[in-house]
Amino acid sequence: MVTHVPAEAHGDERGALLSFVEAQRGAIRRSVLGLSEEQAAGRPSASELSLSGLLKHVAEVELTWLRMAQQQPNERQRSKETWSDSFRLVDGETIESALAFWASVSKETEEFIRSVPSLDDTFPLPPAPWFPKDGRVSMRWLMLHLVEEIGRHAGHADIIRESLDGKGAFDLVALAQGGGPGA
Repeated sequence: MVTHVPAEAHGDERGALLSFVEAQRGAIRRSVLGLSEEQAAGRPSASELSLSGLLKHVAEVELTWLRMAQQQPNERQRSKETWSDSFRLVDGETIESALAFWASVSKETEEFIRSVPSLDDTFPLPPAPWFPKDGRVSMRWLMLHLVEEIGRHAGHADIIRESLDGKGAFDLVALAQGGGPGA
């Protein structure tokens, strides 16, 4: 891990979980530092993943899980026809607008997690072949899943960024802190 996740205040499990989610978010946000829209949309491998597409995707995934936990409709629900649009910027979307959208989702996630009575509270999983019938998960599970999901894509972003210009995670941390590579 290239950044230190601060220890939670004693007994602050919510704070710890939110900090680990934020650390993974940061890795993806840093992956687009210093890139043009065109560079961030580049796909330097056989994969269809791009950095700007990953940025949008993880923001929408976090929103999807947040809305499930809140048991509210998802205003960005994807269909089979629009699923691939969740992996690329379309219709005037920019890195800046994707980052702003994700910042608003992140803030809402934190407010929600801090407001639920207990991390043991549960919500239903939607019907899907990969979920158990009538399955439920806790708010704690939600946060751990976000660490897993965003972390998986942060790894993808590391590989894509290194393929684009050779900058690795340590270089990007230094860049984000105002220094150059190796600073």
